[in-house]
Amino acid sequence: MKKTLMDILACPVCKGTLELTVGSEDGDDVITGSLACAQCNESYPIEESIPNLLPPELRSL
Repeated sequence: MKKTLMDILACPVCKGTLELTVGSEDGDDVITGSLACAQCNESYPIEESIPNLLPPELRSL
C-alpha cells in the first residue's frame, strides 16, 4: 500500500483516523504492517501491500 493513501483512509467501523505501523517497506510502499484506530481500538493488518479494512466480524468468514 502506498503511504500517500493515509490521507484518505479512515476506520471502517467508526470513521476515525488510522495510524500506520510499518513492518516492512520498499520505498514508499508498505509491504507488511498494520493500521490502528485510536477511537475504537480496532487494528487492520497490511499483508503483501494490501490493507485488510474489513470490519473484524467479517475478516474470519
